[in-house]
Amino acid sequence: MKNGFVPGIVREVRAVVTDAMCPAFDGVVVHRVYSTWSMVHHMEIAARRVLVEYLDDDEEGVGARVCVDHHSPALVGTCVTVRAELTDVRHNRAVCRVTAWDGDRLLGEGEQVQVILKKSKLKQVFEGSDKRG
Repeated sequence: MKNGFVPGIVREVRAVVTDAMCPAFDGVVVHRVYSTWSMVHHMEIAARRVLVEYLDDDEEGVGARVCVDHHSPALVGTCVTVRAELTDVRHNRAVCRVTAWDGDRLLGEGEQVQVILKKSKLKQVFEGSDKRG
């Protein structure tokens, strides 16, 4: 890891809620609001932005955990801001507090964890997963 990767780093993602972000099951849109999975997707992107500029050339981050509470809906057309703040770096794990907002209204909050591995180790893991028996 490059110097400066310490708790307190914040990155954001902004998105306007579209119909493609609505919860749909078996092709049927249930509600015209920001789905939990879209929120989690944006939280993952924000957390990745916290990490990516600090990775050495031979390192990569892998998502390991997401835990989110979805508190409030955001209608299609709403501009949401998703924020990730690095709260802990321990061993090879980066922990971010993630939140989603509509202005000053909290939509969701939780935690996202990434594991930092050497690319060579990650390649071995992926190759090992390819062996089906």
